[in-house]
Amino acid sequence: MTAALTASAGTLLAIASPGAQAAPGAFDPSSLPGIEGSSQVIVVTAANTRTSYAKVRAYEKQDDGTWSTVIDATPARLGYSGSVKASARRQGTGKTPIGTFSIVTTFGRLADPGTRMPYVKFDRNDAWTYNPRSPSTYNLFQTADRTWRSFGDNVEWLWRYGSQYNYVAVLDYNLPKGEVRTGADGVRRAENPADTTKGGGIFLHVSNGKVTAGCIAIPEAEMAKVMRWIDPAKQPVVVVTLD
Repeated sequence: MTAALTASAGTLLAIASPGAQAAPGAFDPSSLPGIEGSSQVIVVTAANTRTSYAKVRAYEKQDDGTWSTVIDATPARLGYSGSVKASARRQGTGKTPIGTFSIVTTFGRLADPGTRMPYVKFDRNDAWTYNPRSPSTYNLFQTADRTWRSFGDNVEWLWRYGSQYNYVAVLDYNLPKGEVRTGADGVRRAENPADTTKGGGIFLHVSNGKVTAGCIAIPEAEMAKVMRWIDPAKQPVVVVTLD
C-alpha cells in the first residue's frame, strides 16, 4: 500500500506538437499553460474566483495531433471560498488552487475500478495528514494504525468521508518532493517536507453535491470514468482556470 503512494509527479517533458489542434467543433486545450507533454487534460472552469461551482471537461490528444472530448461539461463543486492562484493559497482558507497539476496517484474506499494509475483501496486506519507542527508528515497519505487525535483538525480520516472518497485522484499540489520513508512506528515521513503554510490534500473526487474544502468534486459516474481513463504514460493533468 505504501509503495503505491510514494509516486511523485514527474516534470512534464517535451513540447506539445505545434500542429496539435482540436477536432472540428471541439475545444483545443493545447493553449492552456503547463500541459506540455500531456495528452490527457482535465479542464476545470469557474466563472470567477468567488464561486464554488464549476464545469469539468476532459480531452485526449490523438495520434494525428487533434484533441477529442472524453467528458463534456460536467457540473463540479470547488472549495467553499472559491478559488485562488496556487501560489497564493493558504491552509484553512477553503480555496481551490488555480493552476496546472499532474495526477500522481489514486486511491479509494471502493475496489480498484480498473485504473492504470497506482491505486490503493484504503481502510479504516488510513488518513491524510497536514499538521504544520509536524512538517515531515505534512500532506501525506498514512496507513499507520494510530488515532492521529493529536493532530486535531489537521488530519483527514479517509473512511469518514464516505462516498466522496469512493474514488480519488491525487493532484500534485504542494506535495513533498524526494524520498518518503515509513518509520518503525508505521508513519510515513518526507525528507524534504512540503510547505506547511499552503495546505494539502487537493484531490479530484466524488461529489456529494456540496462545497469542498479546496478539492474538485464531480458526480461518481464521471469520476469512475476518469479513473478508468487516466493513464500515467499519457501524463494526465488537471487545469483549474477561469472562464
